[in-house]
Amino acid sequence: MPSSEFDQTLVLIKPDALKNSLTGYVLSLLSEFHTGLRFAGAKVVHVTRMLAEEHYAEHRGKVFYPALIDYIMGMFHYPNEPHKRRVIAIVYQGFNAVEEVRSVAGPTDPHVAREQKPGCIRSLGTLVPLRNAQGEEIGRRMDNLIHASATPQEAEREIKLWFKPNEIPPHMRIYAARICEDHFYYKDDRVFAEYIPGSVCLLAPGDVAWETDIQALELILRGQPSAVPLRTVVAKYLTNEICNEC
Repeated sequence: MPSSEFDQTLVLIKPDALKNSLTGYVLSLLSEFHTGLRFAGAKVVHVTRMLAEEHYAEHRGKVFYPALIDYIMGMFHYPNEPHKRRVIAIVYQGFNAVEEVRSVAGPTDPHVAREQKPGCIRSLGTLVPLRNAQGEEIGRRMDNLIHASATPQEAEREIKLWFKPNEIPPHMRIYAARICEDHFYYKDDRVFAEYIPGSVCLLAPGDVAWETDIQALELILRGQPSAVPLRTVVAKYLTNEICNEC
């Protein structure tokens, strides 16, 4: 089978889409009938602050970054209902997956989406002004309903951030995974080979993990630099496990 048939991309159905009951609409437009793509993985995720910060790491320091984090965590749309704060994370697979999904999603900015591609998913979104303590507008938050990976490289990073290997069927995994042979514990932004009081077990012998995650933990444990940050690994393996800064 040609490798292009195994192209994958990540889609996040965001809190504003869930709040406005647009899940069915989004899934319909992204269905195999319309895109030729099929599900490789899907789950409901309570987005911790760590996961949100790792997902939007490229925007750290920007004026809209704090609002972006609160947005994906569901703080704006469910301020008093933490049990409703979630996103639906989906891995789509098929030929030209990244471009197919982004075509259906439309431009990132909802206003641009309505002008350039009416009827696309993001054309139903909106822009929300961000104001400082003096009431001055300092930026805008884009409530654009879904996230879609921008490139195949971004798709790999994001899929590995939001999904563990065992959440994708073995024959649909396109990134290397292997069985872990050691224990890795986490506490206070450090990784340990043995349990210490208050630590959380990230991986244990027999667990299936992404190859890059195991390599990262091994390097960090030895005090060596890793291309994959520790928090990127931690955010994934603790997803839906604990409520980290809910």
